[in-house]
Amino acid sequence: MNATQRYPAPELKDLPEDIRAKVLEVQEKAGFIPNVFLAFARRPAEWRAFFAYHDALMLREEGSLSKGDREMIVTATSAANKCLYCVVAHGALLRIYEKKPLAADQVAVNYRKADITPRQMAMLDFAMKVCLQSDEIGDEDFAPLYAHGFTDEDAWDIAAITAFFGLSNRMASFASMMPNPEFYLMGRVPRAK
Repeated sequence: MNATQRYPAPELKDLPEDIRAKVLEVQEKAGFIPNVFLAFARRPAEWRAFFAYHDALMLREEGSLSKGDREMIVTATSAANKCLYCVVAHGALLRIYEKKPLAADQVAVNYRKADITPRQMAMLDFAMKVCLQSDEIGDEDFAPLYAHGFTDEDAWDIAAITAFFGLSNRMASFASMMPNPEFYLMGRVPRAK
């Protein structure tokens, strides 16, 4: 069962114009419509809020987190939350941004054994603590970040991405949202031109 079976997604033609335009823009860029865009469009006000916050976090140009770092956080924490949709979809983006076809699988299964930098390891250690034990975060958790050049604003970004995708993970899992088949090959097989 997927999200469109449990909660029918609206037809593209029935979406409000602003949402339809954004979905078509994503389709043009990706070559398909990621299921999350239609599944969440059943509630337009929530769709707008969700994607506005998503874009504020994931497209943010300030700070030292690269697009690959951001997707690595999403992949690792989504795996901890057992969210199939987000692990597969964001793992695909991680493979593309990091240009490492094995990295997403390694990060999703056991980031501590993944082929990542010590800086990324410190970032994921912090993200995982926010994901699984946010009530225990203390000043001592920031020291490893500082040692790798992260700032307090970077720590905020790591925590905000982790928290936002905690929401996304739970909604995707609750709705039985399945990853689009296209995601499985992205970053593994060259894109058809």
